[in-house]
Amino acid sequence: MTPKKILQATTLFAAGASLVMSIFLYFSGDEVFDRLNGIYVGVWVPSILSLGTFLLAGQRDK
Repeated sequence: MTPKKILQATTLFAAGASLVMSIFLYFSGDEVFDRLNGIYVGVWVPSILSLGTFLLAGQRDK
């Protein structure tokens, strides 16, 4: 695998894991604290995808 493919896969895996963890935290309990943690982790998804895009944009294809 090329470094570009590894970075793409890692970025998508991290964003997917964050989304799954967010949904789990949001629906795991009835307390406000649990829901707020789920929302907080859910905000990471676009940040992770943006970071991956930023890192991939800096690479040159050879």
